[in-house]
Amino acid sequence: MITWCKRCVMPDTKPDLLLDDEGICNACRSYESRSIVDWDKRRRELEEVLARYRNTDGSNWDCIVPVSGGKDSTYQVIRMLQLGLNPLCVTSTTCDLSDIGRKNIENIKALGVDYVEFSPNKRVRATLNRIGLTEVGDISWPEHVGIFTIPVRAAVQYRVPLIVWGENSQNEYGGPAAAASNNVLNRRWLEEFGGLLGMRVSDLVGQHGLEERHMIAYTYPTDAQLSEVGVTGLFLGHYIPWDGLSNALISVANGFTSYPMTVEGSMVNYENLDNYHTGIHDYFKFLKFGFGRVTDLACLHIRRGRLTRQDGADIVRQLDGKFPWKYLGKSLEDILHPLDMTVEEFIRICDRFTNKKLFERHSDGSLAKDADGNLSLNREGFL
Repeated sequence: MITWCKRCVMPDTKPDLLLDDEGICNACRSYESRSIVDWDKRRRELEEVLARYRNTDGSNWDCIVPVSGGKDSTYQVIRMLQLGLNPLCVTSTTCDLSDIGRKNIENIKALGVDYVEFSPNKRVRATLNRIGLTEVGDISWPEHVGIFTIPVRAAVQYRVPLIVWGENSQNEYGGPAAAASNNVLNRRWLEEFGGLLGMRVSDLVGQHGLEERHMIAYTYPTDAQLSEVGVTGLFLGHYIPWDGLSNALISVANGFTSYPMTVEGSMVNYENLDNYHTGIHDYFKFLKFGFGRVTDLACLHIRRGRLTRQDGADIVRQLDGKFPWKYLGKSLEDILHPLDMTVEEFIRICDRFTNKKLFERHSDGSLAKDADGNLSLNREGFL
């Protein structure tokens, strides 16, 4: 049986989420702790850190900002420019870059920055997408690896030691690394919280026709390489109060394009716009743990006082966990085509990864689905 946080609507099935004796989740507690933070002091600390890494003679960039074309990475670039830095923006291209994602990448370039885009071998990426989906239930597995390895490899190659990341996802969504002092992204953080799901890059060499040379983009630099350049990565959200909606508003004012309607599988129109695979990724989270992207977003807005818990619960019931027949207007069939996978095969994989204890079933044990293929989550004890 699922137990939900008494303050937001996050279920205890979420990995690394803990409910305390009062039934409040660690993500809510983490947000609660923001009220005692001296943000002016944190801002001064940020400026001191940036000053230490600023390139004084103009011979190199001051920092690297990993960018996807999303509203958060756009915001990160805006803040670095406001602080007078000369960043090198680095993109590890998403698995299936959307048209609106490309438009927003071009907008980041137009803000006035140097920019490098790395596009991994598409055949290798499609193989890894299929492996991720069939073996660990995450079509976005290679993207989750690459967004952390490519900027770090760029830091080593271009000898730019400081990488400015966005928020610590453990703070925003709950997890054991949601501590106020946890403001650094390093190899240990990546291996534990970076979405590898227990499948290491090295394990794939020699399988599915993959060779070591195919995995360069997904391989973290060695400790010796990192030490030689002095690479470190900080979370901007540790120093500046982080909020996806305000990030979006600031980004839109600086040329960012949002979607003309609510994104499928979501409750907003301003995030997860760069990758057609995102709908599948979020749906598998629903299958495994009984919550999807709508729950994530509802909780963020409940904590910030924009939604009541009741309204958040109503939105979750209405929108969360719908079968991903399309995403950003692209059909599921077209999204699966590069993986050489049919919709029927995809549905069988979905059923295999579904936590059947969480969903309603027929008397024979099979999953109960409506005419659109949607499951019915057992929400006994929900609002």
